[in-house]
This record gives sequence, C-alpha cells and structure tokens, in this order.
Amino acid sequence: MPYPLLNSVGDQPLERYNVAPTTRVAVLRLEDEKLHADLVRWGWRPHWAKDRAAPINARVEKVAHGPFFRAIWPYRAIVPIDNWFEWVDEGGPKKQPYLIRRSDGQPSLCAGIGQFSTEPNEHDGFVIITADSAGGMVDVHDRRPIVLAPELAMEWIAPGTTKEHAEQMALNWGEPAEAFEWYRVGTAVGNVRNQGPELMQPAQ
Repeated sequence: MPYPLLNSVGDQPLERYNVAPTTRVAVLRLEDEKLHADLVRWGWRPHWAKDRAAPINARVEKVAHGPFFRAIWPYRAIVPIDNWFEWVDEGGPKKQPYLIRRSDGQPSLCAGIGQFSTEPNEHDGFVIITADSAGGMVDVHDRRPIVLAPELAMEWIAPGTTKEHAEQMALNWGEPAEAFEWYRVGTAVGNVRNQGPELMQPAQ
C-alpha cells in the first residue's frame, strides 16, 4: 500500500560523494503509517558502550541475536545510496579503491537498523547490515551491504514484518553479486575532504 511521505530531507540532491562515518545520511522508515525520510547520523552504539567508537555496520550473522544491537534490531530502515567505495589490497604499496554500484543504474536500497526519534537527539543513529561477499564480489571486498529489491525494501521496513522474518530476509534475500558492477577509482577518495563527481570517475 502507498504511504504518505514526511520528507525532512528536501527535494534537491544531497550531492555527497564521499560520506564519512558520523555524517547525517538520508534514511527511509515507516512509523505511524507514514514513510519518513530523515537525515540520521551514520553510526550507533548502545548507551552502555561509551568506551568504544560507534560502529557503522552490523554483521548479518550476529545482528539479530547479539547483545550489542539488540535494542535497535526491531527498528528497521532503508538507506538509499548511489554507490559505495571499498579498498582492496592488490599487492602494491597502497590499497586500491573501487567504486561499487548497481549495474542497472538504480539506487542501492541498503538494509539498516537504528535508533530514531520524532525529535532527533544525540542518541539517534543507524548502522548498515553487511553480509559475506562470497559469490562474485569477494575479489573486491569480503563484506558488502545487504541491498534489497524495491518490493523487499518495503517489506523490510513494514511494521507487520516480524523480527524472525526480517532476519531471514537479511540472511537470504539480498541482491546477488551479478546485480553490481565495480571498477577502480582514484585514491583521492581516501580523504573525506575531497568531494565532487570526479571521485566517481574510473582511475586512469
């Protein structure tokens, strides 16, 4: 069913080409029969883990049952991104960055969980759930975000989706490696102060 949209992000492209942890990123979630589009900090940790940095990712093998993310596992969101970068050790003096994106040009709808408030506060944040990359993308990186097809993305955030079903979705229903393409890009992406579409150009 269609949901009314409460969009606090705005209608213009964010034009962020090199997103760092703690950046406020657009996420989609359902609450009170409304689809919320909000800017939420990338990274989250429970209140009792103040002695460690806030993780930005959660491993699908542990996220549903481990104590660290237990409080936010029921609060699911979709993180739409155009692409992401991974660094690969190819035997040279420095690792080589790669850009990874969907082959069909559509956004990647990444499965996430987080803490969200009607009035955003310092404890809000989210993590992206990652899976093993075995099956085609392992030559680029050993982990990758769980990307869902659009119809599954809506099911992921639907209030009626049980925690058990959401776990099975995360474990088994992510898009396969064949849905993506990847290529080398320049090392300028290693500095988050560098921004701009030129970061997405193939390395010469």
